[in-house]
Amino acid sequence: MSVLAGVSALVALSAVPAVAAPVVPPPVRPEDQAGDHLTVAVRHAGSEWDGTYELFCHPAGGSHPDAAEACRVLDEHTQWGRDLFAPVAPGTVCTMLYGGPATARVTGTWAGRSVDAAYDRSNGCEVGRWDRMVPLLPKSGTAT
Repeated sequence: MSVLAGVSALVALSAVPAVAAPVVPPPVRPEDQAGDHLTVAVRHAGSEWDGTYELFCHPAGGSHPDAAEACRVLDEHTQWGRDLFAPVAPGTVCTMLYGGPATARVTGTWAGRSVDAAYDRSNGCEVGRWDRMVPLLPKSGTAT
């Protein structure tokens, strides 16, 4: 065997690892999960609810305290051509019924559309808009 052939054989052997490492897929990031994804940030609704929650639907999951029911209600209220998260229309006459200091922000994607919606309970229209989002948002919206 020539010296060149011996060196080639050694190079070929050293390029092969002794044990092949298993291929591990990268971890799944929230933005990579299939289905609808919302982030819900709630403030001034009481220590039980204040915080930021992730909600995944189709299938239901995430850190939201009632993910399955929140997904069900959102699905039930979703209609083609209507923005489920639309603000109260300008010029709407609302009762001056104050519903408490709770606020919420919902961001993410729902039904293929980008969502960035703010909620409060400052008058009757806003209280009604909030209540339509229960259980995505806390039921009372006030501190307990």
